[in-house]
Amino acid sequence: MQHILVSACLLGEAVRYNGSDRRCDEPILLRWLAEGRVVPFCPEVAAGAPVPRPPSEIAGAKSGADVLVGRARVVEPDGNDVTGLFIQGAELTLARAHERGIRIAVLKEGSPSCGSDLIYDGNFSGRRLPGAGVTAARMRQGGIAVFSENRLAEADALLSLLEAPSNQS
Repeated sequence: MQHILVSACLLGEAVRYNGSDRRCDEPILLRWLAEGRVVPFCPEVAAGAPVPRPPSEIAGAKSGADVLVGRARVVEPDGNDVTGLFIQGAELTLARAHERGIRIAVLKEGSPSCGSDLIYDGNFSGRRLPGAGVTAARMRQGGIAVFSENRLAEADALLSLLEAPSNQS
């Protein structure tokens, strides 16, 4: 059985920067939970970030891939640089996925770690732009298919393909 790494906040764990969660009760995710497929993970908490903590964004309208190669940094509103924590969280997440043979991840959209299609603009303005967070970018580099909670049907379709008898190894 394929396991799926899922952002812990989507599973109701209060690990977000402000101490809240973003519980997702979509039927596909609930089915995966019932099937025992879900591996919860929070990159920031795994890297040692406290809950609550100041919000963070990728500065300069850059992406997680830019952070990974040193062209951008992750900062808090006061300018405190937390790039190292985000890179460590991304590496720990990828290591966990590889340990479990995970090939699919569902990560929280908009997060500077987990955003897969959208992230905030780095100015703490509330404006979003296309891009991936640090963990989402690192997971993709490591061969993991990354989806947001808004794309569960696509993730489920890939799961079906991976588990099709002709793809079993």
